[in-house]
Amino acid sequence: MSRTPFSLEQLRVAVAEGEIDTVVLALTDMQGRLQGKRIHAPFFLDNVLENGSEGCNYLLAVDVDMNTVDGYAMSSWERGYGDFAMKPDLDTLRRTPWQPGSAMVLADLEWLDGSGPVVASPRQILRRQLDRLAAHGLTAYAGTELEFVLYRDSYEEAWSRGYRDLTPANQYNVDYSLLGTARVEPLLRRIRTEMAAAGLTPESAKGECNLGQHEIAFRYDEAVACADHHVVYKNGAKEIAAQEGMAITFMAKPNAREGNSCHIHFSLRDADGSSAMLGDGPAHLSVTGQRVLAGLLATMREFSLLFAPNINSYKRYQPGSFAPTALRWGTDNRTCALRLVGHGQGMRVENRVPGADVNPYLAIAALVAGAVHGIEHELELAEECTGNAYDDPAAERVPGTLRDALDLWQGSTVAPEAFGDEVVAHYANYAKVELSAFDAAVTDWELTRGFERL
Repeated sequence: MSRTPFSLEQLRVAVAEGEIDTVVLALTDMQGRLQGKRIHAPFFLDNVLENGSEGCNYLLAVDVDMNTVDGYAMSSWERGYGDFAMKPDLDTLRRTPWQPGSAMVLADLEWLDGSGPVVASPRQILRRQLDRLAAHGLTAYAGTELEFVLYRDSYEEAWSRGYRDLTPANQYNVDYSLLGTARVEPLLRRIRTEMAAAGLTPESAKGECNLGQHEIAFRYDEAVACADHHVVYKNGAKEIAAQEGMAITFMAKPNAREGNSCHIHFSLRDADGSSAMLGDGPAHLSVTGQRVLAGLLATMREFSLLFAPNINSYKRYQPGSFAPTALRWGTDNRTCALRLVGHGQGMRVENRVPGADVNPYLAIAALVAGAVHGIEHELELAEECTGNAYDDPAAERVPGTLRDALDLWQGSTVAPEAFGDEVVAHYANYAKVELSAFDAAVTDWELTRGFERL
């Protein structure tokens, strides 16, 4: 299904004719953000295309504010904060219509000494899990559904106000409302059409429950392509909103109302391209499908750090909400963490745990690793939940905090087996850095409760 949206030959012609003068070379960092360089297009073709470009290896060893922090084996003051190589993956080359005169290509990261790929880079983590899955003759497909809240204030205005008293694009719940979503259709339409021109396949846009909350869905694809499309869309949507004087947030829980989810639809195919999930078992699941779901459930808690990577991620899990906390599976049951949906060859499992702040490469890698675990250990699938999973006292729960998720990640026996010790240590340190920063911060909540009255 995946296709190259813009070929190298087309780029050469566009550069020669003056249509494109800039190539954005981008990598995805730990936080799921695009980082990189804007390169003069002729220089890209003459030099970077063959040799790649260098980037400081601290890009995989900083916090969200780009502060250098301790605890990373691959990058530190002691190691001199050297470079790694950013090698363009031409399968990701695309025009970026929201930035006239520009094209974009994603990069894989390699060490300059030729020792191989940077194993802690998100794209490489996903590729490794897909190689493990391929050993079983299977290919993973995924689709991510990102929700966001749109404000009529610019990013600069939001910053200056401390992100308080912002004006949401809608003043009431516009879930499925055609009237309410029409208020912001010019922006949503621009995002859809320009993403389509960049090689993504938009499906639909709809309103959601929070004030100013919307979702634009894109067609599923092979796992790496899906994650690539996710980060291109997320970054591009922010850029387009900024150009329109507005602001989009993909925070998991931007306020006390409904959070922003990122439901991930996940399926496996055999070598002949047919569904490996479909069969004659419970809920029309094959033996492989049953083992996959069992593996996902068995690893969900230990892999929570990859599904919910930030402190704010866990604020989304509220009782009576559509952010599930019960680790159960059910057919078309939104109270379960794993919702089985689709029919026939379209059967898939929807993981409803991640929020919109998720790094898609890491989350999909966790799904693949869970599936492989279930297949290799021939796990038995628990009985389907047909009622309200929230009310099941026996159901295991999503961890309640990032600290809990970190403990589970570090104590896991499956995580080092699946991802390797280096990756486990690297992302454990990511969580420790976030927790340390949060523990040292004085919040608005503390000031409101304690400034005068304590």
